[in-house]
Amino acid sequence: MLGIRIKEYIANSGLKYGAVADKAGIPQQIFSAMINDKRKITAEEYFTICKALNVPLDQFAGTSA
Repeated sequence: MLGIRIKEYIANSGLKYGAVADKAGIPQQIFSAMINDKRKITAEEYFTICKALNVPLDQFAGTSA
């Protein structure tokens, strides 16, 4: 679910997935798997993605309704 929240944020912000992956230093194929919930995101990767998006660490950590 975390990956989907990140994916939605990127789409709603008008950003390109590849650009975010590059800025985070994550290979695009791996980044794609993460945001499509096909691969777990490690804590270090999560920190890096949040930094690349310039958002607080709790941005995507909310619970779903």
